[in-house]
Amino acid sequence: MKTIKSSLVIAILMVISVAGINAQTDKTAELKIKTSAVCDMCKETLEKNLAFEKGIKKSELDVDSKILTVTYNPQKITPEKIRLAVSKTGYDADDVPANKKAYDKLDGCCKKGAVCNDKK
Repeated sequence: MKTIKSSLVIAILMVISVAGINAQTDKTAELKIKTSAVCDMCKETLEKNLAFEKGIKKSELDVDSKILTVTYNPQKITPEKIRLAVSKTGYDADDVPANKKAYDKLDGCCKKGAVCNDKK
């Protein structure tokens, strides 16, 4: 009887420790970035490009507020690298200005101050 109880306790401890390890690797953080995006085309471009960045789980741009919400794994990518990725896409990211070459390649509709037909 004692052996069964000991085995059961060991099994429970193993399950708890494995669950704890998985919980540690699944940690995510959320970052909100003020961008210079102006339309739905900007939204599509940003979300598509950030999907290829290692460590970014999800990104979503609210076009009206110009706020990009990024869910990411802080063990794989930093907020600074995320802002730099946004900049390399051609958009400002908080205090990080848009990369000039990338900005110049944006559609005219996606430039700062542009009035877009596709904006909701």
